[in-house]
Amino acid sequence: MTKNSLLDFDIEYEILENLDNDKLYEYNIMPLYKEQLFIIIATSKEQKNIDELVDIFNQPIKLINVKHQELQFEWKHLNLKKKLYYLAKKAINHNSKENNNSYILEFIDEVLKFSIDNNVSDIHFECFENSIVLRCRIDGILNQFFRFNISLYGVISSIVKYLGNLDLAQKRLPLNSRVTRVINGVNYDIRISTMPTIHGESIVLRILDNGNISKNLREIGFETQTLQAIENILTLHQGLVLVTGPTGSGKTTTLYSMINKVNTKEKKIITIEDPVEYKLDGVIQVNLNPDIDLDYSTVLKNILRQDPDILMIGEIRDVESLQIAIQASLTGHLVIATLHTNNAIETITRLLDLNAPSYLISATLKMVISQRLLRLLCNKCKVEDKDGIYKSAGCKECNFTGYKGRQVVSETLKINNDIAKLISEYKDVSNIEKYLENQNFQSLSKNGKKLLFDGKTSNSEFYSKL
Repeated sequence: MTKNSLLDFDIEYEILENLDNDKLYEYNIMPLYKEQLFIIIATSKEQKNIDELVDIFNQPIKLINVKHQELQFEWKHLNLKKKLYYLAKKAINHNSKENNNSYILEFIDEVLKFSIDNNVSDIHFECFENSIVLRCRIDGILNQFFRFNISLYGVISSIVKYLGNLDLAQKRLPLNSRVTRVINGVNYDIRISTMPTIHGESIVLRILDNGNISKNLREIGFETQTLQAIENILTLHQGLVLVTGPTGSGKTTTLYSMINKVNTKEKKIITIEDPVEYKLDGVIQVNLNPDIDLDYSTVLKNILRQDPDILMIGEIRDVESLQIAIQASLTGHLVIATLHTNNAIETITRLLDLNAPSYLISATLKMVISQRLLRLLCNKCKVEDKDGIYKSAGCKECNFTGYKGRQVVSETLKINNDIAKLISEYKDVSNIEKYLENQNFQSLSKNGKKLLFDGKTSNSEFYSKL
């Protein structure tokens, strides 16, 4: 048997109508589709009871070989997949527009419920030549969960745009919107993005977890020493604090948690975001809109006239935004912002690359927090190798991924007088690196290895992120 993947097939679930789920486990099979005279069936082992299978299906069969974990994943979500399959068929085939909408709305809500129950951050509907694939991002990693016939694309595109109050006929330009859906009695904000592709549209639904904005710094997972350093720096009345890392490293959660820490009735806090994802009580939030020239440059040029105490800048993107951030931090404001860099030391180099004078960086920069999110091994199925390092395995508890949840790993560079002097006299990064080595600086790598040696993450996860 040739090795295949269940992810490559549009499964015809009506084949299972008269077949008990227990039979699938007993025979270690998953029927896929009908092909002329045969039924194609996936299995993960050699079948010695083919005659029995022929009798069950009353039809000749062909077997293909797949990974056993793929079968286990399929069995775990089989009832939901069958429900989605029939809702999709009804939505495609029904003539009544009202009923059609009710079927596809139920389909969308079932996908959202599944996603929320499984801590999915983003839902991707992706069009290919013959299929539309549903992938979900869990703990930062995309996993394919469902596959449907391409005929479902038009129905999904229309209902998502309808929910987001978007132009249903516009399929040639990217569109963005936001909608609130009630799932399990709770309101969830969903950010919608569509992008034209050669086979249709890529549609992404981001589930905005409002629990992230209510987290205080102590809930994020920083080590005690790091937490104390951050809390101390937030008592300053002026200066620049940067949170750095790649996309998906948890910067936004850290940023909002810092704002929650300093958000009092005695402080005026203004945030500049693109877009505003979470609404904060007592905070003035500015949503950028480049279509009307309301960009970072325009807002930052005028924001100091609003008499803020604290500024949060969603991202320092260019020379001008950095210059204004530095100016604000020099004139009695605490500025908290993000920057895309790999580590704390590289952040200093990046600021200099953006033409900020070294003497101004040394005068304003108070702290750099660089962070990553490492996936944690599933405690139910992780296995230890001969070197005492744990690795992923996969079970029902973790959706057969081997991981469940994530942990922040960070390095915190506090700019003391010595480092400020090295920055102002900056020649190259080596002087700062040597100084930090002598101070036993706890780098991202050092802190990540603690998770590795404590059996909380794997070698592959560690080296892929750090």
